[in-house]
Amino acid sequence: MENKNLKDEQFRIVGCDDVEGERLGRPQTTYWKDAWRRLRQNHLAMFAMVLLLVIIFLTIFGPAISGYSYEKMSADMNQTPSLKHWFGTDSLGRDLFARVWAGGRVSIIIGVVGAVITTVIGCIYGSISAFAGGRTDSVMMRIVEIISSIPYLIVVILLSLMLDDSGIGSILLALCIVGWCPTARLVRGQILQLANAEYVTAAKTLGVSNWKIITRHMLPNTMSVVIVNLTFRIPGYIFSESFLSYVGLGIKTPDTSWGMLAAGAQGSMFFYPYQLLFPALMIGLTMLSFTLFGDGLRDALDPKLRR
Repeated sequence: MENKNLKDEQFRIVGCDDVEGERLGRPQTTYWKDAWRRLRQNHLAMFAMVLLLVIIFLTIFGPAISGYSYEKMSADMNQTPSLKHWFGTDSLGRDLFARVWAGGRVSIIIGVVGAVITTVIGCIYGSISAFAGGRTDSVMMRIVEIISSIPYLIVVILLSLMLDDSGIGSILLALCIVGWCPTARLVRGQILQLANAEYVTAAKTLGVSNWKIITRHMLPNTMSVVIVNLTFRIPGYIFSESFLSYVGLGIKTPDTSWGMLAAGAQGSMFFYPYQLLFPALMIGLTMLSFTLFGDGLRDALDPKLRR
């Protein structure tokens, strides 16, 4: 039945616009560019990144800015913060501004280098274990469980006794001996998810070697997870070094670190609280910044959150 209420002018023929059909809905971008765009939208993560850059800059150039050597003693003992000594001085008259940033240099180096070393070892070990499978995978994972059960504090004590040294090298060695195990488990889980992917099956069919499959196909597809894990591991290593130095198992004089500065200020914190405040504040700010930046990086690199 014809509806007399409908008129021809109420309808418009919609054709195919060739120009509009070729127009892209959004500009082309790569995975990493899109991740950077989403990271910039996370203001908290960007603030944490800027704060980290400022801290790293001061650990490099801070002692030179102060004009004092972090080892030089003077008659200005236990001076409160002033224009002459911005963070004050300690019981030996050493400038705390220079000592805080010189100590931060050691703490951040241990945190970053330790996290990178354990991440590389964990990636290689976990990918080989997952790709090999079977009995090899079981044996390698049992080794990881045995190493993970060893407290790193015992390893540090044993290495200190064996090497008769408590420098950066021995601390890094102690932290790296047991620190790669969580990364190995993480990478193994990611590789097992990718083992049955179509491109991996195609590479095996074409006769590509196992090493190339791991390095060219599997590891690059786990990089986002590994990078996020790296940013979360760094503050853990910084805290571990600070704790070891605080209890007397870490850095020794004449070197210094944030943990060592906090340990030295413990006895006089009721009389000179600023001597403990500044190194403790730097430890807290650095760990918080790395954690917030890692959280934002995790959201930016997650493809499920892409809009």
